[in-house]
Amino acid sequence: MPPTPDATAPGAAVPDRGRADACPGALRLHPADDGALARVRLPGGLLTVRQALALADAAEALGDGELETTSRGNVQLRGLASHCGAELAERLRAVGLLPSDTHERVRNIVTSPLAGLDGHGFADVQAWVRELDARLCASDWAAGLSGKFLFALDDGRGDVAAFDADVTLIAGPDGSALLRLGRAAHGRPVPAGQEVTAVLDAARTFLDVLRESGRKAWHLREVPELLPAGPVPVPAFAGAAPAVGVVPTAGVVRTVGPLATVAGGAVAGGLSVGMRFGRAGAAQWRELAGACAGEIRLTPWRGAVLPGAPADRLPALAAAGFRTAPGSPWERATACTGLPGCANSRADVRADAARALDAAAVAGSPPVMGLPAAGLPVHWSGCERRCGHPAGRWVDVLATGQGYRVTVNGPASAGAAVDVTNEEMAEAVAEARRTTK
Repeated sequence: MPPTPDATAPGAAVPDRGRADACPGALRLHPADDGALARVRLPGGLLTVRQALALADAAEALGDGELETTSRGNVQLRGLASHCGAELAERLRAVGLLPSDTHERVRNIVTSPLAGLDGHGFADVQAWVRELDARLCASDWAAGLSGKFLFALDDGRGDVAAFDADVTLIAGPDGSALLRLGRAAHGRPVPAGQEVTAVLDAARTFLDVLRESGRKAWHLREVPELLPAGPVPVPAFAGAAPAVGVVPTAGVVRTVGPLATVAGGAVAGGLSVGMRFGRAGAAQWRELAGACAGEIRLTPWRGAVLPGAPADRLPALAAAGFRTAPGSPWERATACTGLPGCANSRADVRADAARALDAAAVAGSPPVMGLPAAGLPVHWSGCERRCGHPAGRWVDVLATGQGYRVTVNGPASAGAAVDVTNEEMAEAVAEARRTTK
C-alpha cells in the first residue's frame, strides 16, 4: 500500500499544541469512569511468556481482570484503583516492562509482526526495534517527545509503512533502507548500519525545531518545514515487498497456509489469533502464553502472533475465545471504549458494535455481507473525538444519541452520511465496507 500524502502541506495551518499531551502511561494513570487506566508500552509488540503472565496477574489483582491491546501494539489495564500506581510499577519493573521511568511514554514503536518468520520482507527488523528502544531510553533529549510520537519499522512488506507514523524506516533489498517523515509520499535512502541513527536524528531534529521556534507540537507532520518539498521518488521496494498470500488484518494474519498459521517456509512459522476489540481476560492471556514458544508479538491490528507455536494449539485458543479463522466481519473492526468506561460517549458502542458484527456473520455468507478482509476497516465511536480510529480510509460509525451515523471517512472519501438505528446498523456498515469509490 503506498503512503498517503501527509495532510499538512507546506504553507498550511498547523496546530499549536499549547499544552502537554495527556497520553496515559504505566506511571501516569488516566482517570476514567470505570477506574484508572494504565498504558504499558511494548516496543514492536514484543512480550516474553513471563511478561505476559505478569500482565495477566496485574490485571487480575489490580484492575478489572482484562487486558486491552491498542493500535500501536501496546497493552492497557483498566479499572485500576487510583492508589495502585506504585504496586503496578513494581510489578512491571520486575519483568523488564519499565526500563526507564523518564522515557516510558515515548517507547512507541510498531513493526511488521511477521518479520523474519514467513520468508517475506527484506529484513528481520526486530534487531532495529531493540536498538531503537535502548537508545531512546539512553537519550536524555528523547524524554521530550510526546507520548503520541510514533516510530514505524517496516520490513519492506508495507504493513506498518501505511500507518500514520511520525518517522518510518522501511527495509529494502540487499541491505538498503528508506526513511520517511510523516506520511509524505517521499523518502530518502539510509546508509547500511545507520538505520536507527537516522531515525533518532529525525526525532531530535523535530525537537530542536520546536525548541528554537518556541512552538509546541506532538507530531512531526505538524512541522511542515521538516517534510520533503521536492518530488523525490520513493524507491520501488517501499511497501512493495513480495508478500503474496499475506494479508495483515485486525488481529488475524491470513496466509495461503492453514487458517491462522503464519507461512513459515524454511523458517519456523507460528500462529496468529485475534481478539474482539483487542480485549482478553487474564485466563485467555494465560492460554496465549501457554501456546507460545517463548515470544508473543502483539500486532497493531489488536491480535497476537505466536512464533513457533504448533498448529495443534489452535482448537484450545479458539475455545478460549480467540479468533482463529479469517473472513469474519470482525476482521479490521475496532471501537472506542464507549459507555460505561468513558463519560464522553453517547452509547455502549462495543456492545452495539458486537451485535452488529455478529448479525453480519449470521445474516449470510461473506460474499453476501462483503468480506471485511477485502473491504474497508470499520470503527465505532461514542463521540466526535473518534479515539483509536484507523489511518487512511475507513467506515466511521458515530453514536448520535438516537442511533448511529455511518460514513466512509478518510482521504478521497466523499460518501454521504446515513443515519441508522441499531437494528439497521449491520446492513449499513456492511454496505459501506464494500465501498470502492
